[in-house]
Amino acid sequence: MSILLKNGRVVTADSDAVCDILIEGETIVSIGRNLAAAGAEVIDCTGKIIVPGGIDPHVHLEMPFMGTFSSDTYETGTRAALHGGTTMVIDFILQKQGNSLRSAFEEWSGRATGNAVGDYSFHMAVTDFNPSTKEEIKDMVAEGITSFKTFMAYKGALMIDDAQMVGLMQEVKKHGGLVTAHATNGDMIDTLIAQHRAQGKLTPLYHYLSQPEVTEAEASGRFADIANYTGVNAYIVHLTCEGALNQVRRATERNQRVLVETCIQYLTLDASLYEDEANGAKVVMSPPLREKKDQATLWAGLNQGLVNVVGTDHCPFMWEQKLMGKDDFSKIPNGHPAVEHRMELLFSEGVQKGKITLQKFVEVTSTNAAKIFGVFPRKGTISIGADADLVVIDPQKKHTISAATHHMNVDYSAYEGWELTGKIDTVLLRGQVAVAAGETKVQKGYGQFIKRGKTAF
Repeated sequence: MSILLKNGRVVTADSDAVCDILIEGETIVSIGRNLAAAGAEVIDCTGKIIVPGGIDPHVHLEMPFMGTFSSDTYETGTRAALHGGTTMVIDFILQKQGNSLRSAFEEWSGRATGNAVGDYSFHMAVTDFNPSTKEEIKDMVAEGITSFKTFMAYKGALMIDDAQMVGLMQEVKKHGGLVTAHATNGDMIDTLIAQHRAQGKLTPLYHYLSQPEVTEAEASGRFADIANYTGVNAYIVHLTCEGALNQVRRATERNQRVLVETCIQYLTLDASLYEDEANGAKVVMSPPLREKKDQATLWAGLNQGLVNVVGTDHCPFMWEQKLMGKDDFSKIPNGHPAVEHRMELLFSEGVQKGKITLQKFVEVTSTNAAKIFGVFPRKGTISIGADADLVVIDPQKKHTISAATHHMNVDYSAYEGWELTGKIDTVLLRGQVAVAAGETKVQKGYGQFIKRGKTAF
């Protein structure tokens, strides 16, 4: 079956033209004006914008955390992503301390295979770097898992020390991979949490006050320094604040490149939400929301090319799960639902308000992630031979975010009642119409594991 998209404004990271796109099977076969294809299904895109399918490189689906699991499954999470224009997500496999990387890969694959609606891949979070783990790095790269995450916080569960960090970076560099970091100073945060709890300061506000800007800035600088020493490709996940981005600026002065991801919530929400004791748990995440000045820094960082990717760190928990910490902020499961709203929020708040261009929008929602994580040009662009992952946006259509209408498996939204300008109209995934008129058109199991190559950014 052929599909012909007609008369859309086709925007990539480096082009912008009104034209047609012809799809055969799973791929794009022709791009031009006045294309014709006998028997093709025609989708009229007049007055609409067509961009590459979004790639969210930071999600946590069915993730075990604090005695529970994040509430979106591979089915619900990837379906919600598709409704928001994200055709591929990259989830984080979490190695259990004492276990192999292979066993973790098999566990996560078991959750995803046959259940995902949209395409997916994995990062490998290394929580126990030892001689056996070291030997597995090359095996994971061969499997198409070319990025390895480190946690500089969550001691006793996920955190590795600096010695392990150096060893991991050296091994990953040998095999051409990428090391990412949750860059916050875990020891300092744990100390502040203990102090606040001892003083009876237990509301969600103290989650924020236990993770001041310095904890992220220090760890970001330390990660950059260690990466500079080892020469590995380095990427900071969910960077939130001015102090941390200044550490990246400092690294550029010695000709180092540190890749940076922020998340949509850090561009649009701020720490004043923690003052609401009744609802502050909804936005308890790590790192926490920051200040207005940090939002300004991140928007500027996008335009300066210092911030390369906008993800979500999508890790939803039902309100009942969040209430595990109703009497103690340190027991609130950390996470926030956003995978469905990332692209529409960034379009409405960024493009429509003149903060970023359409080309920058495509870069930071799709193309840069595709290049950094080794799936370009199969994904992340609109070109002949690429997967037909396409998002049609109605740029002037207004709509309102609500938990009553979103597709994520979570019963609240931090953006409840927000009116946005620009709505996802139609989504195609590998040549199939996946979403149209708000309806899902592909089934559970249509999503494929995408084997990734090395960074090409």
